[in-house]
Amino acid sequence: MPLLSLTLTTINLQYKAAPVPFPTISSKPTTCQSLSSKPRLRKLFKTTSSFRFSKTQGLSASLLANSASGFHRFKEMVMVFDSYIVGTFLVSLLGFVFLFILRHNNNSRKKKIEKGSRDFKIQTDAVSGTEIGECLPENGSGTDVIIVGAGVAGAALAYTLGKDGRRVHVIERDLTEPDRIVGELLQPGGYLKLVELGLEDCVEEIDAQRVLGYALFKDERNTKLSYPLEKFHADVAGRSFHNGRFIQRMREKASTLPNVRLEQGTVTSLLEENGTIRGVQYKTKDGQELGAYAPLTIVCDGCFSNLRRSLCNPKVDVPSCFVGLVLENCELPFSNHGHVILGDPSPILFYPISSTEVRCLVDVPGQKVPSIANGEMANYLKTMVAPQVPPELRDAFIAAVNKGNIRTMPNRSMPADPHPTPGALLMGDAFNMRHPLTGGGMTVALSDIVVLRDLLRPLHDLHDAACLTKYLESFYTLRKDEIS
Repeated sequence: MPLLSLTLTTINLQYKAAPVPFPTISSKPTTCQSLSSKPRLRKLFKTTSSFRFSKTQGLSASLLANSASGFHRFKEMVMVFDSYIVGTFLVSLLGFVFLFILRHNNNSRKKKIEKGSRDFKIQTDAVSGTEIGECLPENGSGTDVIIVGAGVAGAALAYTLGKDGRRVHVIERDLTEPDRIVGELLQPGGYLKLVELGLEDCVEEIDAQRVLGYALFKDERNTKLSYPLEKFHADVAGRSFHNGRFIQRMREKASTLPNVRLEQGTVTSLLEENGTIRGVQYKTKDGQELGAYAPLTIVCDGCFSNLRRSLCNPKVDVPSCFVGLVLENCELPFSNHGHVILGDPSPILFYPISSTEVRCLVDVPGQKVPSIANGEMANYLKTMVAPQVPPELRDAFIAAVNKGNIRTMPNRSMPADPHPTPGALLMGDAFNMRHPLTGGGMTVALSDIVVLRDLLRPLHDLHDAACLTKYLESFYTLRKDEIS
């Protein structure tokens, strides 16, 4: 959440009259539909019969006029035609039975292959694959995009590309609801990006709270700063919420698209061939090693990414750590506002995450924090931090410390420094980390997704490697203009 700058980031069989040839079975493959259709047999029999009767009328007149034995010759000819007709019918019937048996066997074999396959949805561990371990969609048509990670960036990206018709395979280490102490406040610019992506309903039904600005506190003085939202629709504002609830809503929405598959698994490496990323190697929950392949792999595995080293020059800085608490049943001095206490030695943040809970984040300088296990952290919070907390929140703060549910997390920052790699892209915290105090991480990630969506829309075939590489290289330039 920004401390000083509150600008809005916007961010068919040919018929011959005569002679009638004896029917033969063709060696060329034929569809079951063409021979197994009963109406076709009836039509064939009717056509042949019509031919017999019309031809018979002409022949009988000629034979009876020429000799007294014409009748017997006529009768013999009719018998010959009848034998052809019967032969045609029997051979057609035999072909029908033969192809019916083949079709039955093929269907049985197909059912056996598909017996173990399942839909890839949230909370499933099923994998469909070939004998060599290559993970393919069940329709056998291939995958356009592999997304590693289903956090805020990964889940939003999966829905966005899936809605554009891309066949997306998402591999996430843990599909249960996350429980984090950051990624809980979305700026108004980020909300506008949600609207642009069609994901604004993901902040509904999770008890999200509207955020209209910030209140700043310093030495018993305070002031309120509101977002400049006068020119926007009344619904446009910041949103604060439980991070896990928000992510689950986006995962659920992405999984409703038939061309998006969410699978639980741990990606262990990128698969490279001649300098181009072809897919990923990953391990399923039951320990099975598989390879997944696609023309584009997008890495969104968060701030602790183990894949980004091959796609960028990571320069991670950890200037401080956050200590997180949840205050219950208390009222903030300024409703619907984030609160920033400019304390000593560093800021303290408060913001609502539900109608009954307030998140408190205490910034502790350095990479080492007091121990929680031996009580040093509780003592630090009571003696050093509590006196600087606004009186309206102090009792709830001490009660939260005494409750003991204290969480810590390092505050990481990393500038975007990619080296373009054919077939792969970085996004989200795996690519560019903003210090959590700025509150801009989710907004930047959603803005990047909009840029990538618009960039890829004209490119219908992602298998055109040369063209895809040019598009991906331009992404890094375009995003700078968008987020600057």
